[in-house]
Amino acid sequence: MEITSAEFTISNTKIAHCPTDGLAEYAFIGRSNVGKSSLINRLVGVKNLAHTSGKPGKTQLINHFLINKAWYLVDLPGYGYAKVSKTSRQKFQKMIEDYILERPNLINLFVLIDSRHEPQKIDLEFMEWCGENGIPFSMVFTKIDKLKANQLNKNLKVYFKKMLENWSEVPVHFATSAETGAGRAEILSYIGSINERLDLKS
Repeated sequence: MEITSAEFTISNTKIAHCPTDGLAEYAFIGRSNVGKSSLINRLVGVKNLAHTSGKPGKTQLINHFLINKAWYLVDLPGYGYAKVSKTSRQKFQKMIEDYILERPNLINLFVLIDSRHEPQKIDLEFMEWCGENGIPFSMVFTKIDKLKANQLNKNLKVYFKKMLENWSEVPVHFATSAETGAGRAEILSYIGSINERLDLKS
C-alpha cells in the first residue's frame, strides 16, 4: 500500500469527540519515549505530522490522522513513565482505556516496544490486558537501528520466549526503525491486507 495523503483531523480527550464517519482506525500506543511519533511520521512519509519530543509523555491527546482519505491512523498517549502528576496519569489511563474498549471501528492496536530492552512488566501487562479484553493487537519493535543484527535477534528471541509463557503463539510482530524505514512496508502491507479483507479502501 502507498500513502498518497495524510492529514491531521482532530485531537481530543473523549471518544465522543472522535470522528463519526465510521472509517477504520489503526491505533499506535507504547510506553513513553518508545519512539512512537517518529515511527508514525516515517510510516506516513510526513516529517512533522506527529509531534516528536525528547521528553516522555509528549502525546497527551487522542490524535486522528486521515490516511488516503480512507482510514485513520490514531496516535494514543503513551502509558507508563511520564513527568506528569498522578491525577494526569489516571486521566490518560482512562482516556486510553475508554478509546480501546469502546471504539467500535478500532481494527488493530499496534503496541510499540523498544527492541533494546528486555521484556518490561508494563508492556507485558498491557498486552495481557488487551488479550483479556479481546482487543486485536500487533507488536512493533522500535529502534532496531540501534542494535547489531545478532543482538536484535537475541533480544527478540528472549521476548518471544517470555510471551509464550502466557500466550499459545507469538502475536503478529514487526521490527522497525524510524531512522532507516525498516518495517514500514510490512506494516503498511498488513494494514492494506486487513482493509482488503474487510472490503475497505486503502
